[in-house]
Amino acid sequence: MLLSIIRILREFRDYQRNVSELSQLSDRELADIGLDRSDIRRVASGDYKG
Repeated sequence: MLLSIIRILREFRDYQRNVSELSQLSDRELADIGLDRSDIRRVASGDYKG
């Protein structure tokens, strides 16, 4: 149980970090890697099928 909670907290922390880092990129930088600003949350969560 405790390990599950720790895993969930780590995954959420990683998600937040990824969203933050991707959000700091300019629209041009995102386009260079094939992303749009609307893709950030899906990429951060691992659900992006680009």
